[in-house]
Amino acid sequence: MSKYLTGDKDGIAEFIGRFDVFLFDCDGVLWSGDHLFEGTVETLEMLRSKGKQVVFVTNNSTKSRADYKKKLESMGIPASVDEVFGSSYSAAIYISRILSLPPTQKTVFVLGESGIETELDSESIPHIGGTDPAYNRLIEPNDYSSIASGEALDPAVGVVLAGLDFHLNYLKLAYAFAYLQRGAKFLATNTDTTLPSAGSLFPGGGAVSAPLVAMMGGERPMAFGKPSQAMMDAIEGKFKFDRKKACMVGDRLDTDIRFGIEGGLGGTLCVLTGVTKSEKEWEGEDKGVVPTAWVKELGDLRG
Repeated sequence: MSKYLTGDKDGIAEFIGRFDVFLFDCDGVLWSGDHLFEGTVETLEMLRSKGKQVVFVTNNSTKSRADYKKKLESMGIPASVDEVFGSSYSAAIYISRILSLPPTQKTVFVLGESGIETELDSESIPHIGGTDPAYNRLIEPNDYSSIASGEALDPAVGVVLAGLDFHLNYLKLAYAFAYLQRGAKFLATNTDTTLPSAGSLFPGGGAVSAPLVAMMGGERPMAFGKPSQAMMDAIEGKFKFDRKKACMVGDRLDTDIRFGIEGGLGGTLCVLTGVTKSEKEWEGEDKGVVPTAWVKELGDLRG
């Protein structure tokens, strides 16, 4: 049974008192697009004043940690790069420090935006595709033969990394599919089907990898965003906290809340300002993804 905390001052105080660390999703929790939710800044200040550690955990791969720091500060939220943990950064760490690739196949073909490229650069990982204007065009008749023959392909590519790409096109998908057919590792920053923005929902990072999943006969990529526990392990390794004293705050049941539950955190808190719009959504068939508590909006934690 999930506890409703909005308006319950004693319940809020008791809930906050259980935890030393709060992991926050951003889109749909702190803001929607460029609209900051009321009470967000004050709530974060309140938690910090109580000695709570705040970590921003985002699946949005279009921004690097430095980009997110700038966005947080532009919204009036003080933050350091070290307080931000994104899916692009998680993927870059995995590729550079864990994934074993042949010496001649270290290059990553990117479906995504500059956030991915910046984090790959931070780990000195070579990459192609992404925001390169050469790929942002319509496919032409000669592209078919040059891709099919391998003439247009870079033999150093050993990974296809898919994230949210605002300029996705047929040519990029054709290149990515060709590399996968030739044995490249299939990775994704995240598999969120939708992205909350401007009070509505738009295609998410999972919508970029989905066509490749279909082309590859159902083979799914290894994903690094929530709810992947590879991301939880990386966060715990970096921040060194007791999971039972940590709480995940999010707006999505299938990513944020599942992430906290499967990660063995002490609690989860769902807000209704993003993808999840009603408590009825966790009272349905999937009883396994039920938040510990919920509020209408993050600012309600002010009591």
